Amino acid sequence: MRYGLIGEKLGHSFSKIIHEQLADYTYDLIPLTKEELDIFMTEKQFSALNVTIPYKETVIPYLDEVNAHAMKIGAVNTIVNRDGKLTGYNTDFYGFRYMLQHNGIDVQNKKALVLGKGGASKAVIAVLEELGVKEILTVYYKENPETITYEECYQNHTDAEIIVNTTPVGMYPKADDCPIDLDKFPNLSGVADVVYNPLRTQLIIEAEKRGINAAGGLEMLVAQAKYAAEIFLDTKIEDNRIDEIHAGLVKERSNLVLIGMSGGGKTSLGRKAAKKLGKAFVDTDEEIVKRIGMPIADFFAQEGEAAFREIETEVLHEFSAQNNLVISTGGGIVKNPLNVEYLKRNGHIIWLKRDAELLQSGHGRPLAPDKTATLKLYEERLPLYTAAAEAIAENNGTAEEGLEALLNAYAATLK
Repeated sequence: MRYGLIGEKLGHSFSKIIHEQLADYTYDLIPLTKEELDIFMTEKQFSALNVTIPYKETVIPYLDEVNAHAMKIGAVNTIVNRDGKLTGYNTDFYGFRYMLQHNGIDVQNKKALVLGKGGASKAVIAVLEELGVKEILTVYYKENPETITYEECYQNHTDAEIIVNTTPVGMYPKADDCPIDLDKFPNLSGVADVVYNPLRTQLIIEAEKRGINAAGGLEMLVAQAKYAAEIFLDTKIEDNRIDEIHAGLVKERSNLVLIGMSGGGKTSLGRKAAKKLGKAFVDTDEEIVKRIGMPIADFFAQEGEAAFREIETEVLHEFSAQNNLVISTGGGIVKNPLNVEYLKRNGHIIWLKRDAELLQSGHGRPLAPDKTATLKLYEERLPLYTAAAEAIAENNGTAEEGLEALLNAYAATLK
């Protein structure tokens, strides 16, 4: 018996991890070229499959039967082999509906834009219709009789209230990309993105910056997998398993990011937190020293702060794309808003806050050589730390108290 996922590129799929928590079977990732797909589907050497980009529509001609619901949608992401007879289903529908409802994104009587016209968009449109959306427009990057272009969207449809991204734009490793400019849509009340790697895409971050209710694709992925496993095994799995598995994945994959003034304990407590959480530890200042080959104070003196900040952003960009880290950052990273966005993609930012009079100065800190400079710097950066932080951990007592506050603050961001 063989279970698994077919698609073109599966290197970063979480489906194996999710399915093997849901049920007692081995779940394989099976990347296939278009040529290999024909042979694979004809030979039928599998018990049940999930299907992802770009084959959700391509597989339909190979099926003996398509569930009425999937037929109406026009895309299949789940296939079961029953005695050589292949039947197709669509669990993306249920996964997306769960994501909207669980995150309180109300689409009833609202105007929605769906970005992309692939298999995932068909399930998304079906959900929006079922939930009573007022109007749906599909946005595509080139001219098509069934869609509108982004140019037309910006010209005529800036009154949209819901945006759903079903394209791969913003997916790792091209996480800097954002599929649409949210500034053009002043009436937005909800944004959803089916992309789940990074945990928060640039689209989701842009929505959160504007106070818009937003949901990323990992929850949808877990939910649709639960419904697929039920079909695979002809059984019932409780919905609370979605929350349990999703929470576990977020806890494991998320980075704990420490911001705050130099001398506030980020490195020492960060190392201890990493050990407690079973995560790798990264000190960005240490990584910068490796690259520049000299102490930071010497680099500041020779090249200036602007050159240092440029290298700092490069380092942050690299490590923010990774998962399961504790990242201790330099005190000035908050000066560049881009750094904060990078770190939020896979991380939760905790301000390790230490009272100004307790902060260390000197010891190679080029911007805080003495107490007066440290206090001035603290006052300047206070609003930046406040804006960037998703939680605050006070570190004014013992190391044990600081570590406990840090771990509690981080746990609160994961809920």
